[in-house]
Amino acid sequence: MQINNGKPGISVVIPNYNGKSLLDKNLPFIYAALKVSRCSYEVIVPDDASVDDSVAFLQHHYPQVILIESAKNGGFSVNINKGIAAASYDLVLLLNSDIKLSENYFEHQLKYFASADTFGVMGLVLDEGTNQMAEACKYPKTSTFKINHIKNLPLTGNNDVYTFYLSGGNALVDRHKLIELGGFNEIFSPFYHEDLDLSLRAWESGFKCYYENNAVCWHAVSATIKAHSSKNKIKVIVTRNKLLLHYFHLQGWRLYLWSVITFLSLAVRWVSGKLYYYKAWQLYIRKLPQMKAYKNQFIQEATGKKQYIPYIKVKENIKKSLDTKFKTTE
Repeated sequence: MQINNGKPGISVVIPNYNGKSLLDKNLPFIYAALKVSRCSYEVIVPDDASVDDSVAFLQHHYPQVILIESAKNGGFSVNINKGIAAASYDLVLLLNSDIKLSENYFEHQLKYFASADTFGVMGLVLDEGTNQMAEACKYPKTSTFKINHIKNLPLTGNNDVYTFYLSGGNALVDRHKLIELGGFNEIFSPFYHEDLDLSLRAWESGFKCYYENNAVCWHAVSATIKAHSSKNKIKVIVTRNKLLLHYFHLQGWRLYLWSVITFLSLAVRWVSGKLYYYKAWQLYIRKLPQMKAYKNQFIQEATGKKQYIPYIKVKENIKKSLDTKFKTTE
């Protein structure tokens, strides 16, 4: 991946697939927030072979946007990594096209990057229709094996709050650390669990992820993935990626027991009629050698830098911090 050296400012990367109407709706709010930030900025839209008129719309109405066109659809990780590679500024806002930013969205986030170990920060996501909380601080629930056992923690006006992971829909991250981690793991393509995996790799590398309650944005329900894939295909991909996620981040006896229990559960899935699980398992086994090599390389590099923190320790640290500050109950 060829990268730029970087300079002070914000690169907004908006992965797009058939999102012309969303871009039309939300780009004005993005530019308004960037202008209020008083930072240098650029907007990058990697387009994942859209079949609507997204490309023509951007070329005509937003010629200043850095548009990256793909000849074929590669999925979320592949597409957004192209935008990350093209980014010029030190901070990168990873933003979904269905997110609308508040005008002062960046005001309370930039301070976090004064700390050398900050990987990134996410804001409060409200449902555009109801104005109710859609996503907030990610709190990891108690579980021996289950990594994606998480709840949104409603907070008010607190600073320096850890979050288990940064939502891929509105994460402001340190570009240099993002490049160091290799961006999103493309093994997860076409979609799901990429943001959780990336954030955990950041934590495991000794970096920190924060939640800022005063950085507000709104989410409009988008049917992009549903329109792109059948319901059964989505279930297969979600399950495959969940298996890959757990294999990568679990270690020692937890990984061994998880593997045994997961394999034994195949019979239960059959009886309960969840036949999609068998296709997901097959795809997981096919990807396993690649993920194993990726995991070994990641641990070796992080350990070599003397900054590797095992997943279970990461989870304990985050839970302890949040429980201490907010007396959290599950």
